[in-house]
Amino acid sequence: MSSKGAAPPSPPPNPPPLRGRAEHRIALAAVAGAHGVKGELRLKLFSDSPESLSAHKKLYIGGAERRLLAVRDSGKTAIARFDGINDRAAAEALRGSLIEVDRSGLPPLDEGEYYYIDLIGLPAVDREGAELGTVIAVENYGAGDLLEIELSEGKRMLIPFKPGIADLDGDRILVDPEFLA
Repeated sequence: MSSKGAAPPSPPPNPPPLRGRAEHRIALAAVAGAHGVKGELRLKLFSDSPESLSAHKKLYIGGAERRLLAVRDSGKTAIARFDGINDRAAAEALRGSLIEVDRSGLPPLDEGEYYYIDLIGLPAVDREGAELGTVIAVENYGAGDLLEIELSEGKRMLIPFKPGIADLDGDRILVDPEFLA
């Protein structure tokens, strides 16, 4: 199993079902602030490179669709220009906004790969199929993916997303109950 960041485009022919939920947007970056006086934005990237932004035709900043005019690497951050953002004040007003893409615009995945958003909302069950709770978040602090599961009684647990501990099985996560103690 491996996670995959947002990378070069080609919409999946049959994107995975969103389990009855509306189309989701995936955050690729956040606006860290303005760069200069001409409306450029400093970005904190959540993907591998600035090119991951330019690979998408439709991007959203703070929920509003914007056309990306240019993006470049700037060492610790990326610098981007968007249509309609023409001065420093407009750029500063977007500080903290997410830059997102529709889930359906992400590239297809290889066998055993997943996007975090596709795990959120899945039921967590034991090996016999008894429901234990629901995946409410996926975290990665550097040592591998962790699933945050909200148990039926409301308690929340973080468990490693590792074979034998928590396995993706279709539209559910099989969990070893020993790790929910």
